[in-house]
Amino acid sequence: MRQRQSILLVGEGNFSFSAALSDVSDSYITATCYQSEEELRKQPLARTNIEHLRLKGAAIHFQVDCTKLRDFFAPANKQFDRVIFNFPHCGRKAGVKKNRDLLANFFHSAAEILADGGDVHVTLCRGQGGTAADHPRRDWHNSWQVVDMAAGAGFILSDVHPFRSKDFCGYICTGYRSQEKPFHVEGALTHIFTRSLPFQCLGPLHLQTKLEDEWVSFLVPEVLADKVNRGFLAPDAHHPVRLLNEGFIAELGKVFPLQRLENICPLLHHGSPSAVLSWASDVASSDLFWIIPTKDGASRAKPRDTGTVEASDVSALRSDLRPYEVMEEGSRAQSQSASEYYLQPSLTVCCRDILQRLDLVPGTLYVLSGPVFRKCLISPRSMPAFHETLLLCGLHKDAEGDHIQLLMHAVENAVVCIIEAYSKDVLNSADKEPENHGSSWQSCPLSFHQHANKGLHFIHMKVDAIDLGGDPDLCVGVLAEVPDGYLSSKLDFLLVTLNLDLLTMIVLGVSDWRLLWTSDERFFNQFSQGELRRHRSFSIHPPSYVHDISFWVGEGVPFDEAEFHTLLRGVSKETVTSVQLLDSFRQPGMARRGLCYRVTYRSCDRALSSKQAAELQLQLRAELPKRLRVTLR
Repeated sequence: MRQRQSILLVGEGNFSFSAALSDVSDSYITATCYQSEEELRKQPLARTNIEHLRLKGAAIHFQVDCTKLRDFFAPANKQFDRVIFNFPHCGRKAGVKKNRDLLANFFHSAAEILADGGDVHVTLCRGQGGTAADHPRRDWHNSWQVVDMAAGAGFILSDVHPFRSKDFCGYICTGYRSQEKPFHVEGALTHIFTRSLPFQCLGPLHLQTKLEDEWVSFLVPEVLADKVNRGFLAPDAHHPVRLLNEGFIAELGKVFPLQRLENICPLLHHGSPSAVLSWASDVASSDLFWIIPTKDGASRAKPRDTGTVEASDVSALRSDLRPYEVMEEGSRAQSQSASEYYLQPSLTVCCRDILQRLDLVPGTLYVLSGPVFRKCLISPRSMPAFHETLLLCGLHKDAEGDHIQLLMHAVENAVVCIIEAYSKDVLNSADKEPENHGSSWQSCPLSFHQHANKGLHFIHMKVDAIDLGGDPDLCVGVLAEVPDGYLSSKLDFLLVTLNLDLLTMIVLGVSDWRLLWTSDERFFNQFSQGELRRHRSFSIHPPSYVHDISFWVGEGVPFDEAEFHTLLRGVSKETVTSVQLLDSFRQPGMARRGLCYRVTYRSCDRALSSKQAAELQLQLRAELPKRLRVTLR
């Protein structure tokens, strides 16, 4: 039996909304207003509504300040499932600044008495909210910036819908500028806020792994500290990346004899990556996360089982050592030149290991899936960590038939089958939301673009319905003929790699890769039935905050753009969505170079306020000179 909800209404004027709500809801209602009972009983309508509420068993409180709710309700009880504030206003001719302050203080107050899983409803007049849902939309500085005000108290906007006063029989809105005059409710919107997960303060993450039969420890780069040990591809995971991958592999198994490979590749690799990747990937040495493993007393014995990373044998430990990114520039350059080890940037580095460990059966498709890590520039579709699937097939050198075309067709058909199953779910859904439906997929979205190297084909996918950075044709993988003799002198090999995260984003209409790595259960619960479903955002219309930063780069000092973006990711806790170079110039008579960047902060799953964004910008200014040897302007 469902438990009855407890609803708190604040800022009630004549109690007509509370009275109307009590007639259509079976919830426990607590109605409050800022005025005294003596004042309100002078109004016939208010007096009637108060009596009606008491007959319904509702609780009524007078002279309640909505910015100090803990003074009236014990915060330890967290007793209210919903808090409603309709048409908040400071009264008289209060400007937007005072009304923003009212909202900010209200949200902080509501957070103290709201039950876990509860929500806050705020109804505002047309255009006041300052979100994309407003029509017409006011300039940001002239709005009440309701999402920003709520973010300061840890709330995100989860839904917006029109306020229909006709649904509440007897509701009469009054109180405009402290008068009996009503607010203009036509075009008003109700904003529904829910609690956000707080930003994590991640410390250094120290891992152990086995190299050449010996346990060694290493520090995970700061920007990856929340992206290892996530288990998204584990057998019991309901992450959409795994669901898509399993569907893809199942379809391939209808065409090829297929063998899954598990835990066959280490997380760390050594040697020159260029020799492994040059023919099948565009990963450069500067894109790698270089690691210096250490052998100490704590790492000589096999550690306790504290969790593993997919396709590796790695355990997490506590450490007070500094992560790689916080080293001084000289130390970092020295570590890269001294280190022969790097985090796995692609599963293609495992090809030789697979051949050495297994006696491959010609014609069988071997499948390996796991996480990979590489530095990249910030954009909605650029990922320093993502999941990849590797397909490897060995063939007799005199094998007949066009096996490349056969593999192309199998990959294409597998993706189409996934899309068709997903589209069927969209069409059968009773909740029609065109912006979340994904593409109509009039034709196969996959195409194979042959590289100048005839044995290399880039796998592209059309993007019809969502914006992933403006490019309607995204590269999601590679199909390659392995150079003769590279892996074996006895067999020819075909290889396919797919970026599972990017493929999932396109199919499900996820516009920001960070959402795939969220820790919020509201994302994962959408796929708890083990099926790919339409993605529904639980944080809508998050605001963007723009800050500029300028600095000098000294003569002869290299400036690595990827390193700068990696620093931004770590310092900002992955809240930077765009980095734009505004200006690059040289000071007259000086050899140093000036750079000016525009940095845009925006979170897709957590509450980010303008104050928090400003604090992150200050932290960036403090860290930038230390880590990249630049001088702030």
